[in-house]
Amino acid sequence: MIEAVEAVRERALRATAALREAGIPYAVAGGNAVAAWVARVDRAAVRNTQDVDILVRRSDFDAVKLALEAVGFEHHELMGVDCFIDGPDGSPRDAVHLLYAGEKVRASYAAPSADVTEVESADEYDVLSLEALLRMKLNSFRDKDRMHIRDMLDVGLIDQTWPARLLPEHAKRLQELIDDPDG
Repeated sequence: MIEAVEAVRERALRATAALREAGIPYAVAGGNAVAAWVARVDRAAVRNTQDVDILVRRSDFDAVKLALEAVGFEHHELMGVDCFIDGPDGSPRDAVHLLYAGEKVRASYAAPSADVTEVESADEYDVLSLEALLRMKLNSFRDKDRMHIRDMLDVGLIDQTWPARLLPEHAKRLQELIDDPDG
C-alpha cells in the first residue's frame, strides 16, 4: 500500500516538474488537489488517490505531450480522455489524466472546468484554488467527488457560507451534503 501511495506521489511530482520546466501553465486537480488542501488543515484526514488529474489548456497539448513523454509517460486516448501512462508497463488506472481548462468534461455539466489561472501553490506543485476545485467536484458529483467534498467540509475548508458563492445547481448539491453528510 505504501508503495502504491508513493508511486502516485512520484508520478505527480515528475509530471508537474516536467510541465513547470517546459513553462506550461497547469493545475493539479482531483483527489491530489483535495489531499493538498485537506493536508493544510489536518494531515491525518488526507485520503489517498490512485491517479493524477492535471488541468491544462488544450492549446498547450502538443507541448504537454512532449514534456510528459520526455519524462517517461506514454500518451493514450482512452474513452475520449487524454492520459499519460507511466511507461510501457503502466496502467490507465494510475495514469496522469488531462482535463482541459475552460471546457466541460461532459456536456451535461453545469459549468466548464476551471482555468489554469485559478491556481495556488501547494507544498510540491500547483493546485486548483479551493473554490475552483469545489466547482469541479460539484460538476462531477460522483461518489468519490461527494466524498472529497465531505472531506473538505469535515476539516472546515468549506462551510455553510459557500453555497451563496456558487451556481444554483452547485449550491443545491453542496447544501445537500451540508444538510446530510452521510446521504
